[in-house]
Amino acid sequence: MAEFVKVASTNEIAPGQCLLVTVKGTDIALFNVDGNFFALSNACTHEEGPLAEGEISGHEVICPWHGARFDIRTGEVLGPPAYDAVTCYEVRVSGRDIEVAV
Repeated sequence: MAEFVKVASTNEIAPGQCLLVTVKGTDIALFNVDGNFFALSNACTHEEGPLAEGEISGHEVICPWHGARFDIRTGEVLGPPAYDAVTCYEVRVSGRDIEVAV
């Protein structure tokens, strides 16, 4: 069963930005989209490019290596060369604490 782990504070990630966090040995890209927080596996499913370093456009992140696009809210693929979704983690905010279920 997944447990929520504090990974950051809300003031650490400005809207439209991403923060790389490591939880229980797993690299997670934590996104702030208009004050809402989302968490995806940091590894693109195409060739494991670092999504935390990708370009953010609205609710999309573009892998910096080969341009695969993913929905930040769900991890679903929006454009090739990736064909598989990235893992999406449940996020909750408690006060100023951002917690991710892992």
